[in-house]
Amino acid sequence: MGYIEENLISGERLLYKAKLHWGAFVWPAINISLGFLIIILGFASDEALGLSCFGWIIMLSGLFLAARTGLSFISTEFGLTDRRIIAKTGIIRRDSLELMLSKVEGISVSQPIFGRLLGYGTIQVSGSGGTKQKFPNIAEPMELRRRVNDQLANIAG
Repeated sequence: MGYIEENLISGERLLYKAKLHWGAFVWPAINISLGFLIIILGFASDEALGLSCFGWIIMLSGLFLAARTGLSFISTEFGLTDRRIIAKTGIIRRDSLELMLSKVEGISVSQPIFGRLLGYGTIQVSGSGGTKQKFPNIAEPMELRRRVNDQLANIAG
């Protein structure tokens, strides 16, 4: 049971739960692969020590990015209930957003080219009083936006 399920109000129903997209791991994988390739090229050239060190730096930075992305992947939750939008990121340092649907002013989606191709993007929720919260690398962000808008129409109508 996750954060969202644990924090439902009595009688509240979870309608949709979004996940982070696996595409968040693309850049760490590219860094790791590039670093590994440079290490191998370093051993095959006269500049073995310099290239190998550079390759290790790139590969280790890719491993760091992969670990950070993995933690974000397992600790991010984004859900829509019949009353609220609930989102949580972080394990040790937690950021959460619990916004009543009646206070939602807008929900926007930003997708880079690869995001459109692979089905991920950044969701930004805007609430009354200037609340703005971004959630990057959400899988199927257009579906999430559609569901939020459907629920907002149900409340208004």
